[in-house]
Amino acid sequence: QLQPVESGGGLVPPGGSLRLSCSASRGTLDDLTIGWFRQAPGTEREGFGCVSSRDGSTIYTSSVRGRFTLSRNYAENTVYLQMNDLRPEDTATYYCAAGPPLGLSFRSSFYKSWGQGTQVTVSS
Repeated sequence: QLQPVESGGGLVPPGGSLRLSCSASRGTLDDLTIGWFRQAPGTEREGFGCVSSRDGSTIYTSSVRGRFTLSRNYAENTVYLQMNDLRPEDTATYYCAAGPPLGLSFRSSFYKSWGQGTQVTVSS
């Protein structure tokens, strides 16, 4: 069964950048919609971006649009999340999730396989 794996989290000062990766320990991500979510302590998991399987089209919520960028490297079976101009309110555990081959969604129920998460902390 496909298992997404996140990496690249860490501590970064406000205004800094990080790039997260989503790969798969088993199976391929190339044919699946990949969504990104985050969850801060005491809050609900929030979907904020996803990328389609076929043409790499993306959607973002207003909270990250213009600062975060999703991209796919089909040869590496990896989805990248480039995060720029990070803010303290971006501090959270970040998850990637694999969904069906078609469609784009911020809903958790749309996705079938989840990674374990990677921590991003934005602080001076």
